[in-house]
Amino acid sequence: MSRTQRGTAHGPERGGGEHARVRRSGLFRTKTVEESIRDTEEPEHALKKSLSALDLTVFGVGVVIGTGIFVLTGKIAKETAGPAVALSFVTAGLVCALAALCYAEFASTVPVAGSAYTFSYASLGELPAWIIGWDLILELALGCAVVAVGWSGYVRSLLDTAGVHLPQGLSGTHEGTFGFDLLACVLVLVLTAVLVVGVKLSSRVTSVIVAVKVTVVLLVIVAGAFFISGANYQPFIPPSKATEGSDGLAAPLSQLIFGFTPANFGIMGIFAAAAVVFFAFIGFDIVATAAEETRLPQRDVPRGILGSLAICTVLYVAVSIVVTGMQKYSELSTDAPLADAFKSVGHPFWAGLISFGAAVGLTSVCMILLLGQSRVFFAMSRDGLLPKIFSQVHPRFGTPYRSTIALGAVVAVVAGFTSIDELAELVNIGTLFAFVVVAIGVVILRRTRPDLPRSFRTPLVPFVPALSVLASLWLMLNLPAETWLRFGIWMLVGFVVYFTYGRSRSRMNRPGGRNAATGPVGGGPGQGS
Repeated sequence: MSRTQRGTAHGPERGGGEHARVRRSGLFRTKTVEESIRDTEEPEHALKKSLSALDLTVFGVGVVIGTGIFVLTGKIAKETAGPAVALSFVTAGLVCALAALCYAEFASTVPVAGSAYTFSYASLGELPAWIIGWDLILELALGCAVVAVGWSGYVRSLLDTAGVHLPQGLSGTHEGTFGFDLLACVLVLVLTAVLVVGVKLSSRVTSVIVAVKVTVVLLVIVAGAFFISGANYQPFIPPSKATEGSDGLAAPLSQLIFGFTPANFGIMGIFAAAAVVFFAFIGFDIVATAAEETRLPQRDVPRGILGSLAICTVLYVAVSIVVTGMQKYSELSTDAPLADAFKSVGHPFWAGLISFGAAVGLTSVCMILLLGQSRVFFAMSRDGLLPKIFSQVHPRFGTPYRSTIALGAVVAVVAGFTSIDELAELVNIGTLFAFVVVAIGVVILRRTRPDLPRSFRTPLVPFVPALSVLASLWLMLNLPAETWLRFGIWMLVGFVVYFTYGRSRSRMNRPGGRNAATGPVGGGPGQGS
């Protein structure tokens, strides 16, 4: 901890100074930044610091670049935006950049495991922090299971090509059949073991995987550039075409509330596509969950967040330009558009390479999602909101091994037994909800704790956070109503767990708010809310 931080922690806080006044009772009691940082120094709860800015950037690229770059680009070009899908990626990248700027400030100010959960605890209070933590557990666990199932599908396809066929009963649940997805389950268990051994080992494994994945993407971009025909870009923005709205809970919430029916192609098609391709960027916020394991978090976490987002945006735009230039957008396939585009120009070798790159790429996505969820779970356990047994750190590896093993086992079972395509959108709404909370939290913490040292500051506050909130809410409104319903049910379960377990066992219930040794914080009981 820097001299400035130590001065802040032991000066105003003990004396009940103005900036350190915090709420110590009720549902919105806050945990100061100083307390969060002190918790990271307790030997039994201290994570090993071993990551650099490069490691964090690799994590970000590793989790964002997945099947989306090989499938989503062509699918959305054909159905929604045409060649202008490149502009959709730029638009989605800008929306993510707004959220990334907010995450970067928080992560450099509060370099503690837990990401949006920890940020919310410091700015909004315990109940909002619990809500966002509960949301992140669902988002990351379910996202990992979905990715593992997708990885299994690619590997089975490669095995089939090589003449090796798994029994139907071990190939997962499909339409009309029930089975166990052995490959997805084994992948999650192996990656869980890697994460238990150490985050540095995880970063090395991820670095190799990301190097292979990015190399494949760059080769595809370079090779595809030789087959681009300018005629395929005409028209670059196809004429607008009205679409039939869905009915009932399958309809977007915006359609049910405002009667708005989206249009494909045209200018509105670019924005409609942005609402879809945005989800290809989900994952850069995972970088913030590793802040506590970073050697110089105030400097390196913002670099990792913004650097990985910039790299991924460039790769997405380049791939979208190549695929729509190789084949007319209206003729692209929806299952494997990039691979089939190479087949259409007589080069099936590249199609096989793309499948290999997608399978390799999903491995890193799954690993980093497991890393993120275990750190959020660990942070909530360390605060007493979840059983304390899960906040114990391995004496040799310095990792939260109990939370990692427990969550890894649950995800392995879910990935093995469940066909969860219809639940994948819960990952999206959970991420957007986290974006909204973090953006609001930046504004609140600027007003309540202007004294905190901030090595990175979000520009144009409160305008940038406000834009981030509005952009995220707009994308949330484009999700089906049934997704909102499932999300609401999960949140309801979370409220039950909090009020029956977490609230009474929170560390904030100890004398002085944290523990008796630090003394009262906040100037006395008169400041409770």
